[in-house]
Amino acid sequence: MANAVGFLYPGHSAEDDYPRLEGILNETGAGVRLPLVHTDIGEDAHRADALLEMGSAHRLADRVAEVKRHDVEAVVWSCTSASFVFGWEGAHEQVRELSATAGLPASSTSFAFARAVQALRAERVAIAATYPEDVAELFTAFLKSAGAEVVSMCGSGIITAAEVGTWGKEEVLALARGGDHPDAQAVLLPDTALHTAAWIPEIEAVLGKPVLTANQVTVWEGLRLLDRTVTCPPLGRLFGA
Repeated sequence: MANAVGFLYPGHSAEDDYPRLEGILNETGAGVRLPLVHTDIGEDAHRADALLEMGSAHRLADRVAEVKRHDVEAVVWSCTSASFVFGWEGAHEQVRELSATAGLPASSTSFAFARAVQALRAERVAIAATYPEDVAELFTAFLKSAGAEVVSMCGSGIITAAEVGTWGKEEVLALARGGDHPDAQAVLLPDTALHTAAWIPEIEAVLGKPVLTANQVTVWEGLRLLDRTVTCPPLGRLFGA
């Protein structure tokens, strides 16, 4: 049976990135399943109070039984903002609670970014965020707690995940270009509501450096929980040899 990682995904925005990522991985013979279950997000708003409720233990726990029915071996909370909003220690507690509820290894997209930056040995990063700047600053603080130097951060002021989910390739490329910095060794696009899975090599080619996007790193982190290393260049330098 294929290895399976379950993903708890808030609402409906870019969830179709996950079957796309599964298909790209399995074209390499990875033999993985990436089942996704939607959580109830409450209010769709990139605002601290709404995000704290979106990522609350009870909202995640409500969908754990459903994701476990897919015979998964690990579970990841597929949301950046509603994990880093809790801060470094709070995000650890969120993952511990999720793991205890599921009885499985667990993580979140925020930790996926932190570990992916380390895996690329990128000491200096730039953040190109869809969020309002006050929310993006919380991600900056989270990455600093993980030991990364954030050399630049730009926020786009988008309030809802629903709006982010409508962005296409040109908007994503413009976001990445606008958020890049000459000193950055990698550019981070931290929103699981943003479609990116089909365009990562193209974005990296435009910027000339690694690009980490939320759904990409979330899947990479899930595979890490399974002790799986998959080489898959169509998913960018993070999945390189």
